[in-house]
Amino acid sequence: MKILMLNYEFPPLGGGAGNANYFLLKEFSKNETLNIDLVTSSVSSYRIEKFSSNITIHFLDIGKKGDLLYQSNKNLIKYFFKAWFYCNKLKKNNNFDVIHAFFGIPCGYIAYKLKQAYIISLRGSDVPGHNIAFNKMHKLLFYINRKTWRNAKYIIANSEDLKKTALLTNFTNKVDVISNGVDYTFFKPNEIKKNNEVLNLLFTGRLNKVKKVDLIIRAISELDDVILNIVGDGPELIALQDLVVSLGIQKKINFLYRKNHTQLKEIYNQNDVFILISSGEGGSNVVLEALASGLPVIISNTGGADKLVCGNGFILDEVSHQILKEKIIYFIKNRNEISRMGFKSRKIAEELSWESTAKKYIEVYNTFNNKSN
Repeated sequence: MKILMLNYEFPPLGGGAGNANYFLLKEFSKNETLNIDLVTSSVSSYRIEKFSSNITIHFLDIGKKGDLLYQSNKNLIKYFFKAWFYCNKLKKNNNFDVIHAFFGIPCGYIAYKLKQAYIISLRGSDVPGHNIAFNKMHKLLFYINRKTWRNAKYIIANSEDLKKTALLTNFTNKVDVISNGVDYTFFKPNEIKKNNEVLNLLFTGRLNKVKKVDLIIRAISELDDVILNIVGDGPELIALQDLVVSLGIQKKINFLYRKNHTQLKEIYNQNDVFILISSGEGGSNVVLEALASGLPVIISNTGGADKLVCGNGFILDEVSHQILKEKIIYFIKNRNEISRMGFKSRKIAEELSWESTAKKYIEVYNTFNNKSN
């Protein structure tokens, strides 16, 4: 089966969707019945690379500069036009069975313009109503979005929460769910027991207003015997650093900036509790990685949180600096709970493999053949 895959981000470019695409390709590389061409963006120049014997990645130069986690409107517009023309040429030499687009805009719209059967994997920011920061963009692209969704053969969200938001758009009456997975053979607890003198809290993700890292910092400012380690980059970085200075808590907050998977693995193992209190998540890769690493979690009630927390941490139905502070104090006073909850986190992660996620996508792919195009 020949698959054309579209995703404007792929490591080292982008965030959760790029990482998800990477781990899916690792699983797809084991299946010789699949032949995949991924068209993505480059951080330098145009090139073609073999990911495996059955997977080829086409990196298009979109003139990317600055923050690797963030794609500007200019970046997306460049990707749209370059990928559209490039994929038209690819189609002439390849008899693709299906197009798999990550994100409704711009990738789903490219698939629509290519006039071939396609599926869309919704990731979060591409769903109207999921992230208020993109409300203006979704209003401008309303008719394009609606047309793109209504012509897709499958719409697939990465969590039940995202599915519910997607259905509220009235662009479609059917959304399937295939959750993100986690490589729990790579992300795993350190055999050497941690012996942190103070409670080490970890946040990792894109530093934007949606993530509410400022609330975490304010909670930390009122507590003793706690350190917050922040991994990531983004538009709020300088504002958050200024906040730390204004509160006089430089010794309590460590900005570690962006890290690769190998570095992240070690960082998870050096910390005690993971925190993510976003106002909106699709299906968070970093929460799954924290679980696989054996960390208790404090997370907001979004992105299918109820499937990830059961005796291994806390879900915050209401996100406030006071409520968050109370949960952190619980771990400060009950350090013995960290290892017990961490063990439960690991067990939950072991049921959420990328292998299982890949198999579900393959079941979708198998519903297509050349006759259906």
